[in-house]
Formats: sequence, C-alpha cells, structure tokens
Amino acid sequence: MDTWTVKFTSKARKQKDKLPADIAAALYTLRRELEAGGPERGHWPHYGRIVGKKDVHHCHLNKGKPRYVAVWKVIDRTIQLIEVRYVGTHENADYRRID
Repeated sequence: MDTWTVKFTSKARKQKDKLPADIAAALYTLRRELEAGGPERGHWPHYGRIVGKKDVHHCHLNKGKPRYVAVWKVIDRTIQLIEVRYVGTHENADYRRID
C-alpha cells in the first residue's frame, strides 16, 4: 500500500504546538498511522466519521480529562492526501464548523 501525505492546516499546526507532551506523542503516533494506513483508524478510542461531513474523521487522543481529539479530512483519495483540521480539547471542538 502506498503511503498517505498528512498535512496540518495553519490553525491545527498552532494547536499542535500548544499540546501537552503526552498528547503530542499520541498525535505523532496517529499521524504515522494515517501516513501508513490511510484515514480509517478504527482501533483509536471513539474513532468515527463526523456525521453530515464528507470524509471527515475524528478520534480521541487520550482518556480522562481534559479529553483531547483530532479531526482530519481526506482531501484527495487519488493522491492520498489527508489534512488535520483540529487538534485540541473535546469541549472546544466545534464539529459543525470543521469542514
């Protein structure tokens, strides 16, 4: 299987830089898995597609509180491009605005 390219929006890049070290490590692991296996990451906690959004996925990066989530979108399946759109606390995630 070919590898996927994973990019971060400028907003998600800023969010990533503010994460606690353990959450940043989990995000790094998720990124490597996305690159190696594509956007469907069913074994991550609370993984799923965002209802009403085309090819937008999310999962939890930790247990406990505060809970951190990552949201990513498949930009192009032909060239295998994924863009991380949000990384941060679950309570601050506005899934309606993530597209």
